[in-house]
Amino acid sequence: MTTIGITGATGHIGGTAARILGDRVGRVVVRNAARAPRLPGDPEVREAEYADGTAMRAALAGVDVLLLVSGAEAQDRLEQHRTAVRAAAEAGVRHVVYTSFDGAAPDADFTLGRDHWHTEEAIRASGMRWTFLRDSFYLDFFPLFAGEDGVIAGPAGDGRVAAVARADVAEVAAAVLADPAAHEDATYRLTGPEPVSFPEAAERMTAALGRPFRFADQTLEEAYASRRALTGEQWQLDAWVSTYTAIGSDELAAPSDDVARLTGHAPRTLQDALLGR
Repeated sequence: MTTIGITGATGHIGGTAARILGDRVGRVVVRNAARAPRLPGDPEVREAEYADGTAMRAALAGVDVLLLVSGAEAQDRLEQHRTAVRAAAEAGVRHVVYTSFDGAAPDADFTLGRDHWHTEEAIRASGMRWTFLRDSFYLDFFPLFAGEDGVIAGPAGDGRVAAVARADVAEVAAAVLADPAAHEDATYRLTGPEPVSFPEAAERMTAALGRPFRFADQTLEEAYASRRALTGEQWQLDAWVSTYTAIGSDELAAPSDDVARLTGHAPRTLQDALLGR
């Protein structure tokens, strides 16, 4: 029997993948066991944080295939990931399925895409088999780009992004975990069905959610200035602003058919994601 482990089970992607797989999941790893969801099959729950190599090794002992959901944004997230990867290899995990980023590269415009690239490199170097799920930005999060006034402001211009629904990412993760040998050392681009610009997204959100949204283009200087009141952390400012510049460059605009091939259905649209379909 192959023991499947899932991290991030308290989140949308890890939790949804676990529910899809049901009693095939043998272990879930969470930061706080008190928040672990009730899942079909009642998998074993272990508590560990990515930054704690000792706890991660203990939590992953006996796991064969691991869904490693990327950690929350943090200045030290790359080091957290490297620690978790090292712990997984030392615990005897054979295959890691990692939720990466569509534009992952050492020089990615989106600054956090660079962290994903280096995490992929750590997994490749670990000796474990791997599958990289390079998901685009999430369609579900588009309303969160807007302020309370419904304005989405950023230096994106008319650039487009083939953003993906989190539900599709979770379904792909479950499909890979259900038959990991068929996906060894494979990289998949997980996108929505079409590239969407922020002006187009604002129109669709207005129609779907019944409240007004609009897009206001900014210069780089305006983007940084408008966000400095929210944080003094330069890495966070760079991450926020580069979300828009990455979309503005159209480097994330090309759709992929990987979601359709791996799930058997077309990827969800922005309207689907907004309405929870």
